[in-house]
Amino acid sequence: MQLSAWFPTRDIGDDPVKIRDWAQAAEDLGYDYIEVPDHVFGATARKDWIPLYDESDPFHETFTTLAFLAATTSLIKLSSGVLILPQRQTGVVAKQAAQVDLLSGGRFRLGIGVGWNHVEYEALDVDWHTRGARQAEQVEVLRRLWTEDLVTFKGDFHEMTEVSIVPRPVQRPIPIWFGGSSDAVIKRAARVGDGWMPIIPPDDQAESKLANLRAHLKEFGRDPNSFGLEGWLRMGEPNPQQWAAAADGWRKLGAQIIMLYPMYRIPTFEGQIETLRQFKDVVGG
Repeated sequence: MQLSAWFPTRDIGDDPVKIRDWAQAAEDLGYDYIEVPDHVFGATARKDWIPLYDESDPFHETFTTLAFLAATTSLIKLSSGVLILPQRQTGVVAKQAAQVDLLSGGRFRLGIGVGWNHVEYEALDVDWHTRGARQAEQVEVLRRLWTEDLVTFKGDFHEMTEVSIVPRPVQRPIPIWFGGSSDAVIKRAARVGDGWMPIIPPDDQAESKLANLRAHLKEFGRDPNSFGLEGWLRMGEPNPQQWAAAADGWRKLGAQIIMLYPMYRIPTFEGQIETLRQFKDVVGG
């Protein structure tokens, strides 16, 4: 089973040397992926809505960070984890993703989600209520822009006539994996995705959702063996025993990749490196 390293965007700070050193440490430790999270805006709590991350939480810009990591590493694969796709212009994402894939020598995977923060959508002037339908159409447009010489497309959210993305990505197309665990997301992932990366524990509910996913894959005539699965280990405290148990649970469910997703702060650079080392030692690869 492969290991993915969560880029500690809230704790790594602003020193590019530390960002470089952290990424190279993940590579040297034998991690298979680095995943960079995404938020454009932070937001304050209001009325009965409390954000998962607030206005004080720093998020390094996803594609710029991935391009920097492409230059400072040589083997480890790179991924967005996850990019909130519907709140962005599809053509711009296609261009950015193609460039990261080019600069990394074909090491990039695009992880996408629809997000949970309606305030962020509002601030970016994007309709929150159409995000699922928009995401599905965006995936089709992205793949065409990455693989065709000239793209003409007319849909519910896009209209383009004979446009192209140059330079091209190395991978044509770039793999697209879906985050999220709602029934609608699972069906969408089975229809147009290359993999699924949910933030849920490996319990009976996860097993049921996986059965649902595989049923949809069969419905759409797709091979379940060629569809990827990554389990995110969402942890509220640094507990290696819990890490090991959750990793074993995802292994039994057939995940090819697992990632520790700490919901607690790791304030020191040394602690961030030690977390990488501990997770690797506890769960193996």
